Amino acid sequence: MATKVHTVVVGPFAVNCYLLWNPQSLEGLIIDPGAEPDEIVQEIDQFEITPRAILLTHGHGDHIAAVADLKKIYDVPLYVGRGEEPLLADPGANISAFFDHPIVAPKADHSVGDEEVIRVAGIDLTVLATPGHTSAGVSYLEQEAGRLFCGDTLFAGSIGRTDLAGGDFEQLIISIQTKILTLPDSVMVYPGHGPQTTVGTERRSNPFLIGGHYA
Repeated sequence: MATKVHTVVVGPFAVNCYLLWNPQSLEGLIIDPGAEPDEIVQEIDQFEITPRAILLTHGHGDHIAAVADLKKIYDVPLYVGRGEEPLLADPGANISAFFDHPIVAPKADHSVGDEEVIRVAGIDLTVLATPGHTSAGVSYLEQEAGRLFCGDTLFAGSIGRTDLAGGDFEQLIISIQTKILTLPDSVMVYPGHGPQTTVGTERRSNPFLIGGHYA
């Protein structure tokens, strides 16, 4: 079964919210609904998707602002990395308070850990613990399709910032080296901001990674 993915760019920070779905059942997932719930709903309706879960790569405000509205509309469970839960309820921790727009998301229904497999809507995603941008951020690997949804861990030609609360540059590099650069070169990387890339491209040309063990 070949799943489909669609990107909805939302909010002032241009967050990539991803819709991932089974084209046979039209059931799917919402990944990182960062803002503009009405726009996300419009795209969901356009593809006639029935959401079955919301997944968060991390708890920063620019990635969670539409969670409350979408949970209310679709009544679906919320997944987050184990240890990231405090950010959902604390505008100071999730950085939104610093932009004079405090954001609080509902409590997570499921806290997931490294190598755990999420099976929703006929889609299998393996959780990869990728802390560094935040203290308990995760990425989601759709192994069958060769896709990685990595939030703000890795970008095309760059990496996530580590100067915010919970950030750790050395930990971020370790996460990328041990969890992402160990994947096949062909795996498509779907970051939290900006264009898609591949593991191979970042291994060969990302200036933050060249010269490391996996360059």
